[in-house]
Amino acid sequence: MDWLSPQEWEAVALSLRVSFWATLCSLPVGVFIAYALARWQFPGKQIVNGLVHLPLILPPVVTGYLLLLTLGTQAPLGGFLKDLGIVFAFRWTGAALAAAVMGFPLMVRAIRLSLEAVDPKLEQAAATLGASPLWIFVTVTLPLILPGVIVGTILGFAKAMGEFGATITFVSNIPGQTQTLPSAIYAFLQVPGGESSALRLVVVSLIVAMSALVLSELLAARVAKRVRGV
Repeated sequence: MDWLSPQEWEAVALSLRVSFWATLCSLPVGVFIAYALARWQFPGKQIVNGLVHLPLILPPVVTGYLLLLTLGTQAPLGGFLKDLGIVFAFRWTGAALAAAVMGFPLMVRAIRLSLEAVDPKLEQAAATLGASPLWIFVTVTLPLILPGVIVGTILGFAKAMGEFGATITFVSNIPGQTQTLPSAIYAFLQVPGGESSALRLVVVSLIVAMSALVLSELLAARVAKRVRGV
């Protein structure tokens, strides 16, 4: 990408790094939460479901502010983590956390829909043969929901790449440290002559977003064919 300046490339690279870790760390939790919502009945289930989807409804700035109130260095929990050497506020790790929170509902939704499409009788048949719940999930359920897991993962990654409001509120817009792709676009639009840089980054954003959507469709279709034995 020689047509990008070092500062622009730095923002793209940081966004990829943030999105990768946001997606990787949230995926196991997303699969667990999706399974719990799709298969289990427990007190407070609707509350959990509401909390999972809350970032989709709240303004992203509000989500970022809540993260700052909870995990900022002056907050009780944030101060406790700081004493352990774990700091999120105004760090790239905080950007990854904010991106993970914002992409989490999309990930969970896609995986949950796949789980609800799986016939529970298949899992029950495996249970009658003496398989443990974990083994049933790994050998029966997971292969069947793999298309949904792939779609959820890629959508979560794409959402993380485009996250702006929660990120800039929680970790600010520090070049080289927390300035992700959307933050860089915003910064370039605030300075005279920055429109060309902003436009180049917009093009990169469009390419990444469209690539993620096309890739999710192709991978999901391929895995679905394998599951059906086509």
